[in-house]
Amino acid sequence: MIVHHQRATNVFHGLLMGHPMPKPIDRTYSRYTREALSLLGRVIRIARIERKLTAMEVATRAGISRSLLQRIEQGDPGTSIGAVFEAAVIVGVPLFEADRDRLATHSAHADAKLALLPQAARARVKVVKDAF
Repeated sequence: MIVHHQRATNVFHGLLMGHPMPKPIDRTYSRYTREALSLLGRVIRIARIERKLTAMEVATRAGISRSLLQRIEQGDPGTSIGAVFEAAVIVGVPLFEADRDRLATHSAHADAKLALLPQAARARVKVVKDAF
């Protein structure tokens, strides 16, 4: 079983420094999010099987454990987006654009748009009407 080295190192370092292990965060996800993750996981699994790749082969190439790949294929929302994207790329599932030039064009367009927007969104200030 392959363990993600950086996470294992961070957890080990935290234990050495006397920090308790972080608690898993319980989050709620919308139905749309759960269904989209489930669909993406199934599409990744289908592509892996169609390419005649074992779960262990894909996991090894992605640098993740076989159990993490299984969680990705099951649509587990707790998996890292980087691991999901890497598994998808390895089995040939296009996430944005299959053509790298078009992806680069979209990326440049997003950068240009971000350059025109403020650096951060600020909460609207609520005006308190205190005149009695």
